[in-house]
Amino acid sequence: MRDLRPLTTTKFVFALLTTISAAGNVEGSERIAGPVAAELIRVIDGDTVLVSATPWPNHHVTTYVRLRGIDAPELKSHCPTVRSAAQRAQSTLTQLLEASPIVALRDISGDKYYGRVVAAITLADGSDPADTLLAAGIAVPYHGGRKKLAVCP
Repeated sequence: MRDLRPLTTTKFVFALLTTISAAGNVEGSERIAGPVAAELIRVIDGDTVLVSATPWPNHHVTTYVRLRGIDAPELKSHCPTVRSAAQRAQSTLTQLLEASPIVALRDISGDKYYGRVVAAITLADGSDPADTLLAAGIAVPYHGGRKKLAVCP
């Protein structure tokens, strides 16, 4: 009997990279240009969401997506000021995505441990919520590597 459990994030990224690579649509060997349609399930924090992605017709994969290019404050910080900023980032992202529960994932890759994917998200109006969070000063630019430690003001 076939195992009908949903694909894990690692299997999803591997399958997507393998399939699209064979078709010649991968930027380099690790990124998928997209778009991949996805339905919002839940906002996790200011830079991570849970979605049901549809990489192929009638194939749905539930995965965590980190917004490409930003880092938001951490909800689990020991610093009350950082936690407050994290709640503001989460609330802002929730408001943006409530207006666009179906999004497009672009520039998709696995994160460094493949526990989630990293992708740019495009809302129905064509905007990128990462840009909105950056412009509001709620998030900071992040392109991998070590993060600066948050100092509690």
